[in-house]
Amino acid sequence: MGDITYAPIQARWASELAAIERAAFPTAGAVDLLTAEDIEILCEVFSEGGFVALDGDKPVAMGVGILIDFDFDEPHHSLDDLCGENSCGNHSDDADWYYGVTIAVDPRYRRLGIGQQLYELRKDTVRRLGKNGIVAGGVIPGYADHINEMTADEYVDRVVAGELYDPTLSFQLENGFETRGAIPDYMDDPAVGDNAVLIVWNNPDLAS
Repeated sequence: MGDITYAPIQARWASELAAIERAAFPTAGAVDLLTAEDIEILCEVFSEGGFVALDGDKPVAMGVGILIDFDFDEPHHSLDDLCGENSCGNHSDDADWYYGVTIAVDPRYRRLGIGQQLYELRKDTVRRLGKNGIVAGGVIPGYADHINEMTADEYVDRVVAGELYDPTLSFQLENGFETRGAIPDYMDDPAVGDNAVLIVWNNPDLAS
């Protein structure tokens, strides 16, 4: 394992990146994971919203997103409906928010700071484009261990309070995201009852 470098996403890595996401989210239904075709189309639609981590010339992680206008008055959504066809059909260059479609790290490359660097690249893009911030449906894999004893909202509240640790949400909180409640029926992932959590990072350059 050499030094990890980062590059804008390119369609030539599409098949490898799709395989990485499948490995990163083994309990998620295939319908909610990116196919190689999705990634190729996303590269055409909004390549500057996607980043790849490389070990030498081998892709080991990706972070991709699109620009949308998000309605915080109606926050409940499914990943598929919000992103549109090929997970980028609803992208609009003029939209105010960067929506995080996925961050997926090859399980063999976890705990190396790759996810954090992908978040930083996303934040840099938001600031450069002058967008409001980042919004996403965050996965909550730790909820699988508590699904029979509390609701998803209760779980999220306890993670935010520091009473429970979630490998994804706790990391997102450390990276400046705040939670806006659980999202039911977000994606096909029976291990967590199909739940996710709405997370938001506001662009500090636009703070009044």
